[in-house]
Amino acid sequence: MLRTGLRTEDGVRIEAVYEAATPSVTDTAVVVAHGFTGSAGRPAVRRAVQAFRAHANVVSFSFRGHGGSGGRTTVGDREVLDLSAAVRWARGLGHARVVTVGFSMGGSVVLRHAALERGTGARTDAVAAVSAPARWFYRGTPSMRRVHWVVTRPVGRLVGRYGLHTRIDTKEWDPVPLSPVEAVPLIAPTPLLVVHGDRDPYFPLDHPDSLVAAAAASGGTAEMWLERGMGHAENAADDELLDRLGAWLVRP
Repeated sequence: MLRTGLRTEDGVRIEAVYEAATPSVTDTAVVVAHGFTGSAGRPAVRRAVQAFRAHANVVSFSFRGHGGSGGRTTVGDREVLDLSAAVRWARGLGHARVVTVGFSMGGSVVLRHAALERGTGARTDAVAAVSAPARWFYRGTPSMRRVHWVVTRPVGRLVGRYGLHTRIDTKEWDPVPLSPVEAVPLIAPTPLLVVHGDRDPYFPLDHPDSLVAAAAASGGTAEMWLERGMGHAENAADDELLDRLGAWLVRP
């Protein structure tokens, strides 16, 4: 295991961890992007990392405002810079093939990253988004209304900081960043997988449907796995799903 601090393009220090595959059967590196209020050290993220290590080398990191990283979370906007720093580190370690997988907020980030960094040194060679939103500002479920309260209200941000160990930026987006569904048409020909649970309490099925449709409308394709009985993100991903994800990420 190798721990380090990465510096993003805008100067934020990000904690990151590299762990080799067990056994070392591939030169692929998987970069794992956690969900809102998660971190590289959270049990659900650690469980995903260990599952992926059966297939590939793994880089995990904490987004800005989370865990031991600096800064404040922008809930999916500037987090693309955090992921780019982690991908560049993986390539700097000698891995020619680097792929990304993200959960919830991290799912929105890996989609936007795949579009915005295509053709650069921080590019991804395949991308999987699990429980990702398709659009910004969604408040159609009680779970998402609670998230918006935490993010937008002063008392909510105090709850985020002291109750959820997540430091939230007080500034509104200006400009509003490219949304996940707007990013998807820009991803092809990079392989894209969309994974969603049919019992997700945050984002209903029109979100993954919209992402897949956006890929098709642009002439690309997105593979979709609809997981029966699954809830939301890394906490709901069982060992069998994580193993399938690992196998998909390393396939040529």
